[in-house]
Amino acid sequence: MGKIIMSEFASLDGVIQDPDGNEGSGAGGWVGHLADRDELYAVKLGEALHSDALLLGRRSYEFFAARWRPRRGALADRLNTLPKYVASSTLHDPGWSNSTVLEGDVVKEVSTLKHEVAGDILVYASFQLMRTLIEHDLVDELRLMVFPAVLGRGKRLFGETSDKILVRLVDTRTVDGDIVYLTYQPVRIPHAQG
Repeated sequence: MGKIIMSEFASLDGVIQDPDGNEGSGAGGWVGHLADRDELYAVKLGEALHSDALLLGRRSYEFFAARWRPRRGALADRLNTLPKYVASSTLHDPGWSNSTVLEGDVVKEVSTLKHEVAGDILVYASFQLMRTLIEHDLVDELRLMVFPAVLGRGKRLFGETSDKILVRLVDTRTVDGDIVYLTYQPVRIPHAQG
């Protein structure tokens, strides 16, 4: 059975919106350039190399496809060859190699995908998809790259949830001297049988 691994860039105050500034949010561009951060690039490459599939929401899929499809290099080559799944009710012809559209009920489709993919299913960005997967207890690991920036506005990692979400820290390290890389796993509390 596959594992859903969420990998997100976040500001110190929890904003995940527009990290590279390409969304035009006005508060974007806070991650700097990957080319200037060798260790960060190596972490992202390692995540991709150890994953068996990539899962994205439609907007993130279109952004990643436009950004990575024409590129070459270790990370681009890996992202271009990985099997990709995009959760969308509007996209019908994905166009990026090895891509499959998951139509219909996203919770059902991703649950099925977890049974079909034997290894890690990596989810980048995909703000709305991330919240849906967390809300329905489909995320097995959450990896946060926390950047030393306080933005004061923008979409945050978590919004309102139907219940509390408990996680436990399983790893922490510093990347490129000023980024904190945190790895959490959900704490699943069995419901009492009555």
